[in-house]
Amino acid sequence: MSDTSTPPLSDRLRDTALGFAMYAPIAMARLLPYRWRVPFMGWVTSRIIAPVAGYDARVRDNLAHVLPDLPESEVRRLIRAVPDNAGRNMIELYSPDAFIARARKAPVEGPGLDVIRAARQEGRPVIFVTGHFGNFNAARVAMIEQGFEMGVFYRPMANDFFNLRYTRAMGTISQPMFEQGRRGMMQMVKHLRSGGVLAILTDLNSLDGVPLNFFGKPALSPLATAELALKYDAPLVPVWGIRDPDGLNFHIHVESPVPVSDPVTMTQEVNDRLEAQVRARMDQWFWIHRRWKDGTGPLAERGEKQLAAYRDKT
Repeated sequence: MSDTSTPPLSDRLRDTALGFAMYAPIAMARLLPYRWRVPFMGWVTSRIIAPVAGYDARVRDNLAHVLPDLPESEVRRLIRAVPDNAGRNMIELYSPDAFIARARKAPVEGPGLDVIRAARQEGRPVIFVTGHFGNFNAARVAMIEQGFEMGVFYRPMANDFFNLRYTRAMGTISQPMFEQGRRGMMQMVKHLRSGGVLAILTDLNSLDGVPLNFFGKPALSPLATAELALKYDAPLVPVWGIRDPDGLNFHIHVESPVPVSDPVTMTQEVNDRLEAQVRARMDQWFWIHRRWKDGTGPLAERGEKQLAAYRDKT
């Protein structure tokens, strides 16, 4: 019997070539001074990569799904502005020294600051919840500067060549890192039990999530983050790394913790708070994601059963 645990050489070579092609614009942009590197990568992503990769169509489809009355002029603007922000995010991640130097100086404000400082003094864990909005890594850097040494729970990239470089870059900002999966979850739970601080992005389509409202449409949303907050008595605090108009700097907003109730209600609150931020700055959210991909269908039906089970308990 042949060993199928390792992909065929042809597949590995193809994936390596694809990963190299994905990384090549980043390597080219890194030759430039930082102040030009960031807008350059935004322009390349918006004007070259996005049309080829189908991001333009993805942004348009998502907007049509949840905001069908959005003026065409605004749709066209977002088709360019959203990939621009995504490109800036990517090159900022791969420019750790210059990026961290800027992000650590970002002003931090918001009603949640006193709560998280009190939790830290008491030795309680804190869970920061955020999304692919502005630059969430800027929020990581700024909160570390505030004294919150945090772990991060992340979903690995599908391409091995690119994922290796991505995880190395992510790890430069903060440690520990917990990869999505059983092992990563066990490590993350241990971290929280010890009073650690954690950052989780919750705005991706979650295959094991439940269909909750986001922009008026069902989107599979993970309950695990709220469940962890409840289990380990951790404030669940939305935090946003908001890009400034100059495109290079940020300010950080720390919201008041999500009120303690049940996982469904708390997760819906997280969705609502992210939606409010996105509506205020439409070009800073990653409209390229297939956020509503499984909001209906078999996975959504399974999620509805989970919802019913939660409601039966309450």
